[in-house]
Amino acid sequence: MSTKKIKKNKQSFFMQLALMNANRNIGSTNENPSVGCVVVKNNCVISSSCTNVGGRPHAEYIALNNSKKTTKSDLYVTLEPCSHYGKTSPCVNEIIKKKIKNVYYSVSDPDKRSFNKCKEILKRENIKVNRGLLHSEVKDFYQSYFNYQNNKLPFVTAKLAVSKDFFSAKRNNKWITNKYSRSRVHLIRSKHDCILSSSKTVLIDNSNLTCRINGLENKSPVRIILDKNLNIRFDSNIIKSTNKYSLIIFYNKNNISKLKKLKKLKIKLFKLDLNKEKQFDLHMVLKKIKSLGFSRILLESGLNLMTLFLKKKLVNNFELFISNKIVGSAGHNNFKDTMNTYLKGKVNKLNRVNLFGDKFLSYKIK
Repeated sequence: MSTKKIKKNKQSFFMQLALMNANRNIGSTNENPSVGCVVVKNNCVISSSCTNVGGRPHAEYIALNNSKKTTKSDLYVTLEPCSHYGKTSPCVNEIIKKKIKNVYYSVSDPDKRSFNKCKEILKRENIKVNRGLLHSEVKDFYQSYFNYQNNKLPFVTAKLAVSKDFFSAKRNNKWITNKYSRSRVHLIRSKHDCILSSSKTVLIDNSNLTCRINGLENKSPVRIILDKNLNIRFDSNIIKSTNKYSLIIFYNKNNISKLKKLKKLKIKLFKLDLNKEKQFDLHMVLKKIKSLGFSRILLESGLNLMTLFLKKKLVNNFELFISNKIVGSAGHNNFKDTMNTYLKGKVNKLNRVNLFGDKFLSYKIK
């Protein structure tokens, strides 16, 4: 193997470490991207970090200040270091201050305030800048951030579980999928900053919509419920858990006494207008969610709301769990027609995992 190829492999390895760091806090950094950073000196990692929960401090700032020996070291970062002033000074300033020798980043920041500006700034300080390591892999990782910047909307991942004969629910309300599928759902939740559902689904399932994996409970997303008529019940699990997990309700119909009781539970309430069909305008719902600082939505709803999102072309990724059970006459809400209408020929398969009988399929919608 040539010296040049060995060097390239080392660089790719360090960028892979940076990407692993970025993955730690994805879904927990609000409107900011989760960035991974690794500082390398003499081919040894001397510091690493990711964007902090809430979006600040940035990964570069944390990693560079975790070590006192950064002079003439190399910095690997998944996203172009920011060069604009916001609530904090730009990361390029910290890179210059810490006397970094080489900077490697995978993809340019689509934020116009920083887009392709870092290279020129650092070049003036005799810092070499290299772009493109693991470009394709890292760009896929940031698809939600690119969507947030370019389309000015949160990235929506729809999740649905169905039986082998494509029913999304059983009349006895028992689980369709196995425990391994359900565990993966909790992991998926931990990678999003909010979950969107309807009061109808929440009441039927009496769900918590939290992340129940040991060690990841604090990664539970904010729950957002569409409840135009304020039908939510105070004895439901989602209300009873508001002392620990945040809840937001979008409503339309005024119910003064109920609103007062909900506010006492520190539930955030937002009144939204209805469209001509007397339903929430889903595009406006997403805009409202964006204004609240959320960028990654997991849609966990019944078939009706999910079909509306697909019809309006507001879903970016689709996660489908298929059980090995056939429910037959015990099932209702068959997903097959919706799938054939809105997904067939319109998706790229991203991933397939066998879960001890169940199947997990991940799709990117074209």
